[in-house]
Amino acid sequence: MPKKQTAAANHPGTDDDPVFGYRALPGIADEMLDQEGNVRPVWQRLLATLGRLDETELANRFARADRYLRDAGVFYRVYGAKESSERSWPLSHIPVLIDEKEWAHVSQGLVQRAELLEKVVADIYGENRLVREGLLPPALVASNPEFLRPLVGVKPADGHFLHFVSFEIGRGPDGNWWVLSDRTEAPSGAGFALENRVATTRAFSNLYAESHVHRLAGFFGEFRDTLQSRRLHPDDRIAVLSPGIANETYFEHAYIARYLGFMLLEGEDLTVLGGRVMVRTVAGLKPIGVLWRRLDAAFADPLELNQSSHIGTPGIVEALRAGSVSIVNALGTGIVETRAFLAFMPAICRHLLGEEQKLPSIATWWCGQGAEREQVAANLDRMVIGPAYQTRPFFDDNGQSVLGRTLDEKARASIADWLSAEGGKLVGQEVVTLSTTPAWVRGRLTPRPMSLRVFAARTRDGWQIMPGGFARIGSGDDVAAIAMQAGGTAADVWIVSDRPVERTTLLPAEESFTRNMPGSLPSRAADNLFWLGRYIERAEGALRILRAWHGRFAETADPDLPLLKDVGDYLAALDIDARQPVPDSLLANIASALFSAGNIRDRFSPDGWLALNDLSQTARKFHATVQAGDDATRAITVLLRKLAGFAGLVHENMYRFTGWRFLSIGRYIERGLHMTRLLGHMSGPDAPDGAYDMLLEIGDSVMTHRRRYNVSTAALTVTDLLALDPLNPRSVLYQLNEIKTEVELLPNAFVNGQMSSFYREAMRLHSGLAVMTPEAMNLGVYNRLERDLESLSDLLARTYLG
Repeated sequence: MPKKQTAAANHPGTDDDPVFGYRALPGIADEMLDQEGNVRPVWQRLLATLGRLDETELANRFARADRYLRDAGVFYRVYGAKESSERSWPLSHIPVLIDEKEWAHVSQGLVQRAELLEKVVADIYGENRLVREGLLPPALVASNPEFLRPLVGVKPADGHFLHFVSFEIGRGPDGNWWVLSDRTEAPSGAGFALENRVATTRAFSNLYAESHVHRLAGFFGEFRDTLQSRRLHPDDRIAVLSPGIANETYFEHAYIARYLGFMLLEGEDLTVLGGRVMVRTVAGLKPIGVLWRRLDAAFADPLELNQSSHIGTPGIVEALRAGSVSIVNALGTGIVETRAFLAFMPAICRHLLGEEQKLPSIATWWCGQGAEREQVAANLDRMVIGPAYQTRPFFDDNGQSVLGRTLDEKARASIADWLSAEGGKLVGQEVVTLSTTPAWVRGRLTPRPMSLRVFAARTRDGWQIMPGGFARIGSGDDVAAIAMQAGGTAADVWIVSDRPVERTTLLPAEESFTRNMPGSLPSRAADNLFWLGRYIERAEGALRILRAWHGRFAETADPDLPLLKDVGDYLAALDIDARQPVPDSLLANIASALFSAGNIRDRFSPDGWLALNDLSQTARKFHATVQAGDDATRAITVLLRKLAGFAGLVHENMYRFTGWRFLSIGRYIERGLHMTRLLGHMSGPDAPDGAYDMLLEIGDSVMTHRRRYNVSTAALTVTDLLALDPLNPRSVLYQLNEIKTEVELLPNAFVNGQMSSFYREAMRLHSGLAVMTPEAMNLGVYNRLERDLESLSDLLARTYLG
């Protein structure tokens, strides 16, 4: 590839040039080229940049963007026939560039459309004049699965049904933009647009800095401030309501919540009390004033909507009737994103707004009407026929639509009967020929079909359109390959000005500030943090025992040696096979830790997530390859170092507030149990030779023992150091002391001036062990202490996590 290229100024170059040898597809509009085949001015700076880069530098830049996405943990979920799986976010590295003047026209059309959709929803759940006056067929509302009858007559607390919507738009062969679908139910993708922007700027940092690209932060800042102004009471909280970790866009829910400083909640976190929505926190019930929901409306309330829902909150509809909570978007608004509504929007726009649509929809015919059925049947070659109540464009509906031109003669002959019998459930839409945009494919720019997902937010000054969004890029020439489930990719969208743009940020501009305390910790989040701590410590404890066992096995090669057999039996009782260097149960503990961390992605640092994933991947690799003995000892040491790295990240970087305390208490309880059980098993009068030395090694206290005691290892010295030494971070007493310290700082540790039951029990355990002497420690004491630690864990759950 040439190091220097000057062909970008006026034309796309020749076919022999691997960078600029780019040709628009015949009869298809192209984002980079005008109708004469010349490069649009907005693209010329990018092409000049590409021309200055050789293949190695370009590959390094793209790798830098991909690495950022991996490190940030950006993923989407792919659903297969049997199960779902997480996939890395598929970034198309070349951004889509649009001139701000053209974008202004698109924005005007989308603002008009957002306002139109608001009026349509308000009418459907209000006066119902559109049906009464013949502008909407009654069946299109009454038979629509997105129509929620319990919400009829329920007016939103803030007066608006729609607050955040998205649109799938595409450019047709004539160069004009068309709306392919409206997304009003729970629009996704805004968080991915932010991550696309960050990743793409990693690849083209100099270009981005030099170009006048409109920033995205201002859009989110305005929307955040608007939601904060919607709170009805000063103590109301704002939350993002997610279906949970299994949802395909869960990463985005966590990212948006973290980015805007909102709580991330699930249905089980909420309850309705006295007509108000409350979140269960470790400090008790706290009111929620605004819910930005990311789950489908029908699942929001199993009491009045979908009774089979396990992800909703009974009583949400009751709270809406009481006007005590604002939901973004209002329940039931998904009705206007069903495909059949596109057929009636032009007439409704003229009726409600007195003007034509500035950004028209693709031509759509609802087949519940005779003339429309005939129109569709007579023009099969340019039609796609699909479900009337589908909410996605045909190229993203998982094959539920039928492309007319692909039908054989027998199928064509039966179309009329099909449309007549099922017409009310079907729509015909004109086949979309989408414009193309450059994508980097096998070392050169290649045209690929594209659609844009654009977002609109209601602010205090009216609807605002995000200056960008993200483009979905096809994996081939087939429009159906745009969907990411079908192998498509996503690109950043740059809205470029010819003059400098404002560099907005979400940080406050004032020189003075108020230090706000972190928000209340939901009980579910505390539960996951507590068990994350326990699972990690449980994994470390097992690894330390296994390393000691394999180190001795490497010396003797005799698993029946009394010490090895004794420890092997101990591990077997914990469902751990000592001869397996990285046993299945260890992988299960690490997987459980990952699951717990995944449920609190909004509270978990990207570095911590990366470290935990790295630990999991390394453990799975060693599980399949490592042999017993020296090989196992070295591998386990690697895993312990990775665990220490993760623990260090948590200890050094996590804010010392309630969440950190639950994580720490989980670790202290598990470490206390680990050492208590070991001491009870290995420090009795029947302990095999070498047991005390192994205990010190497992407890990482060999050097400390040598410095503190002038004698060889013995029952009393090992007991003193590992059970009763308050300064040894591996001792049981140290764990109880730390638990007592953290419990004292938890919410409601004192109730009406008295210790809570949990705090009192933590104090009792600590003081009971603190007065013990090494001579008094025996198997009965250890067994009782183990039961008490387990009971303390249960009491914590009853006190804070229920």
